[in-house]
Amino acid sequence: MKKPTPLQVIVHLAGWFPLAQITFDYFTRHLTANPIQAIEQRTGIQALTFLLFSLACTPLSSILGWRELTQRRKALGNYGFLYASLHLLTFLGLDYAFNLGAILRDVGTKWYIIIGLTAFLLLLPLAFTSFKYWMKRLGKNWKRLHKLVYVISPLVALHFLLSVKGDLTRLQGNIWQPMLYGSIALILLILRISSIKVGLIALRTHLQNILPRHEAKSVSRAEKPLPVNGKKEIKEGIE
Repeated sequence: MKKPTPLQVIVHLAGWFPLAQITFDYFTRHLTANPIQAIEQRTGIQALTFLLFSLACTPLSSILGWRELTQRRKALGNYGFLYASLHLLTFLGLDYAFNLGAILRDVGTKWYIIIGLTAFLLLLPLAFTSFKYWMKRLGKNWKRLHKLVYVISPLVALHFLLSVKGDLTRLQGNIWQPMLYGSIALILLILRISSIKVGLIALRTHLQNILPRHEAKSVSRAEKPLPVNGKKEIKEGIE
């Protein structure tokens, strides 16, 4: 059995900590005056956070040369699915008590619910096919299927933006946090553009080549012999 790496430990601790905190706050009654809304919001934010971390793994691994990031992408994506599932179950079970009529009525009138459900349905096949068995079975189609994350992350960010109270046209209300998440999703998608990614990798390689040269120059300067003046001073001291 391989010893877990520090990054692997951090990912799993970060994955379970929000759930432990929500559970603790629930039993100690620290979930605000509206606990159901608090659980919905916190599980939703965690779902989007882990999806963005998962989306960031590949471009950051290529740009920074940190290969282990791609090995943690699956776990981050699965934690995103976990919190998305808890978010949906809270909405259906605690908020609507599984009242199908009320759910269908609101689904037809609230766009953020439609977008959120769409994102979750797209996320389902990615979660079910995240195992090695499906990777081998689907072959090249596995990568094509998992490119859905490029659609899912912006949809979840849009779902978040539309679900908060605020006016996007006037930039008023609680819109700044979802806008920040949306901006991060946009940046991560831009980093996946081939020309931009190649340019950033070339920049990293260039910087890596410059640093050893700079260090070599510093070492050579430190190892230079004493100047001639120093010898003269020694002779004068003997005389």
